[in-house]
Amino acid sequence: MFTGIVEEKGLVERIDVSIKGVRLAVASKVCSRDLKVGDSLAVNGCCLTVVKLRKERIGRVVEFDLLKENWQRTNLQFLKVSSAVNLERSLRADGHLGGHFVTGHIDGMGRINRWEQVGHDWRLEIGANATLLRHVVFKGSIAVDGISLTVAALRKKSFQVWIIPHTSKQTALRERRVGDRVNLETDILAKYVERLCARARDIVA
Repeated sequence: MFTGIVEEKGLVERIDVSIKGVRLAVASKVCSRDLKVGDSLAVNGCCLTVVKLRKERIGRVVEFDLLKENWQRTNLQFLKVSSAVNLERSLRADGHLGGHFVTGHIDGMGRINRWEQVGHDWRLEIGANATLLRHVVFKGSIAVDGISLTVAALRKKSFQVWIIPHTSKQTALRERRVGDRVNLETDILAKYVERLCARARDIVA
């Protein structure tokens, strides 16, 4: 479980794609300090398991083995060496819930339709399919590339969020451009409500 509060920007060191799968290596200074093999780390909002750790001069390199679904369902497939990624360690039982409950299980990808500065802030509009948007509500929470954000506007085929300077500076959103894909995880509460309502209708029927 995560909170959507990005702790640092990691840099992709290596991507090995083979018939056996995908090995992703990310350089980290902050999140890697207390990591050990078997721990979970959110990379652009995707929960991955640490399979190897290597010490480097400026920090540590964290390696992950990606499942086929992780690769195909997320924007990790578009990463290149030196790409910045959002990193967050899993939530401790005694930790602060600064954002909202984020599972690290990506529902799908959206596409950036608009990314513009308005005053000191930025407006980000993301297009998504109906399956994803049915769980998005005005003023509700959504994780975009692992960042906990509040939905500021909701349209038929897209939604908007506002990005403050701190978030722009501390996350990999600074590298995003119109047309880029972003990972989306909708609020888990909406999924449970939908499921419970469907079961209630089945019982009544």
